Amino acid sequence: MLYKFKKKISIDKNNFEKKTLDELFYFYGSDKANYFRESNDRGHGFSLIYEKQLNEFKNKKINILEIGSFAGASAAAFAKFFPNSKIFCFDINISNFKYFSKQINVYGLDINNKEKVKKILNKIFDQNNFEEFDLIIDDGSHLLSDIIFGFDIFFELVKSGGVYVIEDYKFPNYFQKHKDINEILVDELLKKISNQVYFSSKLFTKEKQMKIFKSIKSIDTFKGNLAESDICFIKKK
Repeated sequence: MLYKFKKKISIDKNNFEKKTLDELFYFYGSDKANYFRESNDRGHGFSLIYEKQLNEFKNKKINILEIGSFAGASAAAFAKFFPNSKIFCFDINISNFKYFSKQINVYGLDINNKEKVKKILNKIFDQNNFEEFDLIIDDGSHLLSDIIFGFDIFFELVKSGGVYVIEDYKFPNYFQKHKDINEILVDELLKKISNQVYFSSKLFTKEKQMKIFKSIKSIDTFKGNLAESDICFIKKK
């Protein structure tokens, strides 16, 4: 209810065609920028990595799913950087979301609620006449359970040639509270998938693993500005 009645900042009249993605992240206040706008503290510094990895999508008509949108800063920046995109934002608490655009659609949900996720996805696909996303970005809780569960549910919704991004995927390595389940760590998971080596998992059966092996074109991992800043790009065949 707070989201519906909260006054939001419209970005549709902002003309930022020539701005870099880092400038856009900085302007809207995303921690993906090299520096925070308000404090000038260093951010994760994912901007240039995103630009290089997603350059092929720049002016294409694409559909983006962002898991974990908070105030909508990165969604606003992506809307400007990818002018022909539609962005669908999932967050457990959308009362913080402060931006508005015709390109951006916001949904409040917990991704662990499979039934609600399925219902909302079906609604999105029916209303927008597509069935897979070009780009999915997981910038959610960074809990191991949510990263693993999200990958299991959403990776199959990436279209051929599309990309699945996981930000801060090594948080469970650095912070004990983020390693909340007894599952394979994400960096180990990525190595196993890259080498097509089966691994022990309660969630990923051997059949699921085989399907993932066959569907992945490449996995690229990068380090951002901070000690805990890690990002991976998983491209589908």
